[in-house]
Amino acid sequence: MQAGQITLLLLAALAAGWVDAVVGGGGLLQLPALILAGLSPVQALATNKSAAIFGTASAAVTYARRTKFDRAVAVPAGALAVVFAGVGAASAALLDAAVLKPLVMVVLLGVAAFVTLRPAFGRIPRPHLRTGARVLSAVGVAGVGIAFYDGILGPGTGTFLLIAFTSILGMDFVHASATAKVINTGTNLGALIVFALQGHVMWTLGLGMAVCNIAGAQIGARMAIRRGAGFVRVVLLCVVVALVVKLAYDQFLAA
Repeated sequence: MQAGQITLLLLAALAAGWVDAVVGGGGLLQLPALILAGLSPVQALATNKSAAIFGTASAAVTYARRTKFDRAVAVPAGALAVVFAGVGAASAALLDAAVLKPLVMVVLLGVAAFVTLRPAFGRIPRPHLRTGARVLSAVGVAGVGIAFYDGILGPGTGTFLLIAFTSILGMDFVHASATAKVINTGTNLGALIVFALQGHVMWTLGLGMAVCNIAGAQIGARMAIRRGAGFVRVVLLCVVVALVVKLAYDQFLAA
């Protein structure tokens, strides 16, 4: 691998760490960079997990030190996420991604429209929504549904977690992002274990990218905490649009 390719991968990992720490979606940057560097799709997905897990874990620690996250949701959902992301990764070869991508695009477009038309959404917490039933629902959606999705396909996992916690439990964007990082660490771990057992991870490259991913995650988490929910909302909309464009390109234009 040439020096220019390595530099591109390290810069992509830095930027991906920042995006993941704020709203999720860093795979938009890391995965294409890895594929452009010559890795196969499964190697790219596996090596991306080996870098991303360090960034998300680092961001989770920073959020935990500087703000509160919902432990009643994060702990059980994070544990479930390890299992179900692993199941998703093991099932990846059984499902054609082309089946899921149009559905994901529709969901993301709905998210973008909802966040745009309701500017107050996610800015102010709505604690009255947090009931026992909703907590169980959030744990199931995050730890089972979204975790399985991350293992089998992956794009926008952190973004889906952010939206789930904001809409189901009434969290503001900053606290939702903090809670999402714990579960996202679990999804990365579960998928990484499976990919590692299958021999798809390029460890030297992945660990090198992990250093930059951690640096980006630290910057992103601190910015999200300091600038607040309004900043996270803007980044969220940008990432959702980028996700839709990327998925549409993969679905309809890529050969």
